[in-house]
Amino acid sequence: MTYLLEICANSVRSALAAQQGGANRIELCDNMAEGGTTPSYGMIATCKKLFKIPVFPIIRPRGGDFLYSEEEFEVMKKDVTACAKLGCEGVVFGILQSDGSIDKERCSELIALAKPMQVTFHRAFDHCNDLEKCLEDIISLGCDRVLTSGGETYATDGIQKLKSMVQQAENRIIIMPGSGVTHKNILNLMRETGASEFHSTAKKLNYSMMNFQNQGSLDTYSLYETHADEVKKMKDIFSLFIG
Repeated sequence: MTYLLEICANSVRSALAAQQGGANRIELCDNMAEGGTTPSYGMIATCKKLFKIPVFPIIRPRGGDFLYSEEEFEVMKKDVTACAKLGCEGVVFGILQSDGSIDKERCSELIALAKPMQVTFHRAFDHCNDLEKCLEDIISLGCDRVLTSGGETYATDGIQKLKSMVQQAENRIIIMPGSGVTHKNILNLMRETGASEFHSTAKKLNYSMMNFQNQGSLDTYSLYETHADEVKKMKDIFSLFIG
């Protein structure tokens, strides 16, 4: 089995670290504290110019729930089109109805706009009212993969559900565990779920290199970003597991 590691990167610096560490793919986002929102056009264009590995921007106009207004949906359509024009290899999105079901009509429209890019249905899936039924809906739409924690906060808590979904999928779609995935637990996730693709931020706290900081401000300038060494540790586990 071939194992792939997708890294969620919230900056060009994070994306560079992901590539340096050996990531197979980048999910590009902004505003990670809100679970990830659409990165800027400039950020996407720069990453496409700099990186050899596939870039999948998230298409999410705001944080919060996954029930979008007509105006927000128009933004999403334009962002998908922009990603296609920039040569992105894929996009990541998810839209729900108010009852927790998949908004198949709107998702279908975005998928049509995205072609020939790949489509990942993101963790909006974990907020669905019936994971088994909604997985079949996503398969019927033609999505390439689902990013999921098995309906739990962290993938390690949803191992049994993730295993069940991999079995349900029967290779019709890729089940990609994500949320809290690190080098400390990825081997167990590989063994227990049967999944072949995994999603991680590989993040650590980066401290500002500013020599001057206003002591009257609460802002320390520190932020969580991807570290190449954490990415490499996970890729090394892939190699050892296969070997």
